[in-house]
Amino acid sequence: MPEKRAARLSPDDRRAQLVAIGLDMLADRSLDELSTDEVARRAGISRGLLFHYFDSKRDFYRAVVRQECDGFAAATEPDSSLEPVPWLRSFITGFVAYVLEHRKVYLALVRGAAGSQPVVEDIVERTRGVLARRVEEAQRRLGMPDSPRLPIAARAWMAFAEEAVTNWPPGGPDAPAELGAFLESSFISLLGALDRPAALPR
Repeated sequence: MPEKRAARLSPDDRRAQLVAIGLDMLADRSLDELSTDEVARRAGISRGLLFHYFDSKRDFYRAVVRQECDGFAAATEPDSSLEPVPWLRSFITGFVAYVLEHRKVYLALVRGAAGSQPVVEDIVERTRGVLARRVEEAQRRLGMPDSPRLPIAARAWMAFAEEAVTNWPPGGPDAPAELGAFLESSFISLLGALDRPAALPR
């Protein structure tokens, strides 16, 4: 059977197609296992032509990770005109919805890529920084006292939220709302205690 010929696309459209194929393949493999040969085959082009659009495999990997991270950041950006509580809930809802919908790719990229692929570590870290600043902004919007420990607490809450979302047991249509309420409660408990840390009695 003859090889399917690739449709003629503009350079931007071809790049977007190749990145989309890479993201689709990451649903069942790690970034380390992403084969540019297979990406090119699925696009109906030669591997050499793929490198006409990307300087190297490193450049292609970075484009794939950047696309996913940009989507994640956009999905968790609340409307700036919202009142403090709806703003926080919008951020949490976006976080939950995005990770649940893109769980496998999220695990392969946002959680796994930085450790296995140092060439994309800066992209992943920049995205984490964007989300951490939103956590800090939510704390301030709610009128909670500021603290020099806020950046640490923001990162700690993000790690907690990430673990909760990726491991939350499926429980029907109410699961996202239950998870959102759980994360909201944890946010208030952690970020609201920065000015009055308390330990268990001796």
